[in-house]
Amino acid sequence: MKDVLLRYATPSMTSLFVISLISGVIIFFHLGPAWLHGVHEWLSLLLIVPFVLHMWRNWRPFLNYFKRAAMPLSLAAGIAAVAAFGLAPAGAEGERSGPPQFALAATMLASTPAAVAPVLGVTPDVLVEKLKAAGFANADAATPMKAMAEAAGKTSADVYNVMVTAGK
Repeated sequence: MKDVLLRYATPSMTSLFVISLISGVIIFFHLGPAWLHGVHEWLSLLLIVPFVLHMWRNWRPFLNYFKRAAMPLSLAAGIAAVAAFGLAPAGAEGERSGPPQFALAATMLASTPAAVAPVLGVTPDVLVEKLKAAGFANADAATPMKAMAEAAGKTSADVYNVMVTAGK
């Protein structure tokens, strides 16, 4: 069994890496279907198994890289890149940048029922009543929906669920 696992470690790692690479590029450019995010995340997690097997099989040659400057320099460059991207300024109001539909959803969440209701095809009173029925006891037309969710111990997903069903 050990021989079979080790025999397939590098080919499996290579195929999963290529899938992760291609799906990551597609996601970066906001192309492709929404389900691709899940594929990318799960297969990237699955990549850990063949990576560990590959490292196990090639441990001694791997250690040789540390005898030259290439490995320490590559590690330092990787850490610097993580720090640079991690410390880079975020989007407006500290929100993460992303696809425009995420920005729209965040804008709606930061808005009041009075502002959002017409977009949903209902009156502010109807939206407030739907929010109250969903457990947002503090709902009113003038309070931002994000603040209502926080006060009620609810998530943004709970608010979005009310919004998408408000006109039904």
